[in-house]
Amino acid sequence: MSKTSLSSPDRNWWRAPIGLDEIVWISIAFIWGIFMTFMMVYWYYAGDQNQVGESYRITPDAFAAKMETMIEKYQVGEEFDTPVVAVPEGGDIYFGAQQFSFPVIPKLKVGKTYRFHLSSLDVNHGFSIQPINVNLQLVPGYDYILKLTPNSTGDFHVVCNEFCGIGHHEMLGKIIVTD
Repeated sequence: MSKTSLSSPDRNWWRAPIGLDEIVWISIAFIWGIFMTFMMVYWYYAGDQNQVGESYRITPDAFAAKMETMIEKYQVGEEFDTPVVAVPEGGDIYFGAQQFSFPVIPKLKVGKTYRFHLSSLDVNHGFSIQPINVNLQLVPGYDYILKLTPNSTGDFHVVCNEFCGIGHHEMLGKIIVTD
């Protein structure tokens, strides 16, 4: 009877000598694994790809209080029952995320720099400004500070890109940039 791919392997197949081609590929994979392990450590320090800026520990309640204070001080209107705030240049914008909304709409001036304080008030959320490449994960208990200088006018959508619950698909925010 001839052997097919469906035949049982020979008894004691593990005792068969390893071919030279297998030894070469195992060696290459092992060396590559060691190399990549050291590259992870190297890129952590030299890659300049880690989050830059400041971050602080803060309770969700304390962050919510700062956000409410900012809204009371700088509110200039409302859109869809969401307060629109116009913080002066260099000011601190507290932009929190909560299931299933971003409870403030910042109104910014093009060419001016602002400090965004970003945090979650309940569960992990994402903060992605469309169509530009800003993408952060917001974790409860942390205040991430992002310096932002808009270079064009328009309405920019903020999307939660971390699944945060059953209403995640409805979680959209907005940033308005004017002259």
